[in-house]
Amino acid sequence: MSTEKRHKILVINPGSTSTKIAVFEQEEAVFIKNIKHSAEELKPFKSVTDQYAFRKEKILEELKLAEQDISSLDCVMGRGGLSKPIPSGVYEVNEAMKNDMANSPIGEHASNLGGFIADDIAKEIKGVKAYIADPVVVDEMEPIARVAGHPEFERISIFHALNQKAIARRYARENDKKYEDLNLIVAHLGGGVSIGAHCKGRVVDVNNALNGDGPFSPERSGTLPSGQVAKLCFSGKYTYAEIKSMITGKGGFHAYLGTNNAFEVEQRANNGDEHALFISNAMAYQVAKDISALASVLKGNVDGIILTGGIAYNKQFCSFIEEMVSWIAPMKVYAGEDEMSALALNGLMVLKGELEPKIYE
Repeated sequence: MSTEKRHKILVINPGSTSTKIAVFEQEEAVFIKNIKHSAEELKPFKSVTDQYAFRKEKILEELKLAEQDISSLDCVMGRGGLSKPIPSGVYEVNEAMKNDMANSPIGEHASNLGGFIADDIAKEIKGVKAYIADPVVVDEMEPIARVAGHPEFERISIFHALNQKAIARRYARENDKKYEDLNLIVAHLGGGVSIGAHCKGRVVDVNNALNGDGPFSPERSGTLPSGQVAKLCFSGKYTYAEIKSMITGKGGFHAYLGTNNAFEVEQRANNGDEHALFISNAMAYQVAKDISALASVLKGNVDGIILTGGIAYNKQFCSFIEEMVSWIAPMKVYAGEDEMSALALNGLMVLKGELEPKIYE
């Protein structure tokens, strides 16, 4: 009979209008809750950081209602936010990290609260620590990939690192390989789209999926013609805030089709809306084109192409991409994302001594 300790892990993943929480025993989720936050509830807070105490109390209330005793936890995993660029890995939450997330030069995002709340809850339990894993600012890009074309600009790494890394490792396990031995191209297809070249365990090139480049998405414009952008900025028709909104928030499907709901776009296309199908295909076209570009980064030595994220449920969308990229390598689809499980698994590896947490400096 096994005497291995069953570790208990609380996972916290704040989003813009919700906070996902889960309690895991080993790799099994024993409690999951998506706490919704209405616009009225969030309206009094001037910044995302100001929501910290409000969201923490909501989490503790839900755990109490579910009779989940926090004193039995072995660690708390928070979703990493917009801190400074760091290598992939698990990091213990410390004051330097919290300071950088509170004063991020990159911008505000609800994920910044993950580390704050996780650390605060962990401090209430003797011997328990808080960690983050593979935040969106994971940066393993090669220097040559950073060159943007003018010294005033630089390509930066902001992408779905947690899900991309987790899915790439899953693919490796399923093929009896080590992630660190493979060359993979992973495309996360969600509210934002990120496509990374994974070279022997490092994402050596990836687009800025938040507000910079790459394919357009349900609500982001991706790469835009820079000359036309410059002209629009000085046209007098739009404010800086409105231009920013065009780039992130009201671009992509939202701008073309009036919705950021990818499933709605799929349904419209299936029901004969030719414009919806055309725009959906255009997004798939851009994804496939960027996958092909990253094949050159890996010098054509690609072991596999992986599609993941919510839009990967759209079979027609994925087939469009596969037709364009199948000459490069076999394509595998892992529809959806499971950031909660990925965070729990990283915490479990730390607790079992299989992974050494890094120090954020």
